[in-house]
Amino acid sequence: MRIAVVYDCFFPLTTGGGERQYGLFADAFARAGNDVDYLTRRQWDGAAPTPVSGVRVIAASGPFELYDSTGTRRTPGALKFAACLFTYLVRHRRDYDAVLVSALPALNVFAARLALLGTRTRFCADFLEVWRPDQWLDYSGPVMGRVARTLQHLAVRVSPWVSCHSDMNGRRLAAEGARRAPIVSPGLISQELIDAPAPADLDALRTPTVVFVGRHIPDKQVEEIPAAVAWARERVPGLDAVILGEGPQREAVTAEIERLGLGGVVSLPGFVDEEELTERVRTAAVLVNPSRREGYGLVVVEAGSVGTPVVLVDAPDNASVELVEDGVNGYVAPSVAPEDLGSAIVRAVEGGAALRSSARAWFDDAARHRTAEAAALAILVQIGARAPDVRRRMR
Repeated sequence: MRIAVVYDCFFPLTTGGGERQYGLFADAFARAGNDVDYLTRRQWDGAAPTPVSGVRVIAASGPFELYDSTGTRRTPGALKFAACLFTYLVRHRRDYDAVLVSALPALNVFAARLALLGTRTRFCADFLEVWRPDQWLDYSGPVMGRVARTLQHLAVRVSPWVSCHSDMNGRRLAAEGARRAPIVSPGLISQELIDAPAPADLDALRTPTVVFVGRHIPDKQVEEIPAAVAWARERVPGLDAVILGEGPQREAVTAEIERLGLGGVVSLPGFVDEEELTERVRTAAVLVNPSRREGYGLVVVEAGSVGTPVVLVDAPDNASVELVEDGVNGYVAPSVAPEDLGSAIVRAVEGGAALRSSARAWFDDAARHRTAEAAALAILVQIGARAPDVRRRMR
């Protein structure tokens, strides 16, 4: 079959969870014997990158900036990509048997649906997240927030099939009026994670370290980590922290570190390469992610793959807590208050080798059935776009 995967970012040229997921899906489709195009915006000079699986990466649009200085997606960029996607798919409207379109942003769904009207192409809109109305208002303001909320609702309604990656978002898609039962993936574990290095020897770790990985944006609540570390250090002397990544909240994080006198305790290396990132997580006593908004929680399985427990925060829009079993692969704190988040960190550190062992065992069990390949191929089966070997590969 000819299949198109549509997202305006491409891994590893950008490194968020969405582009990793869609790269894994495209790879799974290709390895199942399909001819796959990945339609994105141009993020490279010269020839387009060529993934090992043979997926064709196509620039449906030219380059543009995705985010403004606050980390909010820019409307002009979303409009530009949607317009270019529409133009591209109109020219190639009978080339594809199936199209999987990221609904972030929702404009892509309308552009693709309109371009493919009258064809027999199977169409699925994939939702990394499904937001509540007040989330849109907070993110985009009273006017654009209402527009975005309406577009999300309509994107669900106009899509023949919709998919997502958590039970929370599955329920929300059903409530938005999905035309069929939402396709909820079993998980997004990659073969790369299955082949991750062995967990670090706890006895070889000089000092227990808390690590954070991600963009420094308001929803991640990164600025709450220093106070939690300060609280935890009263119970775990010598505890330090590494906060990886960059973003508009970095200044607030730095200010908290200075306020609490943690300059020699909490470091901010910024973004690091994949090898160093894996090693930082592997040798951490605990990975803490106080995010209040996650559509899946890839960081949980990434940490589990190297035996590192996690600490998350309970929040109405945080689907990643679905992946945590308290005392097995980490803990869920009730809030970001220093005593709540700090207490969960202390429990994870004190869990020691036993908790690290159970975190890796949790991952090993999940890796048997919660893979990105299974999720990708299940979408093809559900939408009736079955490659000849899909059923065999899913057994």
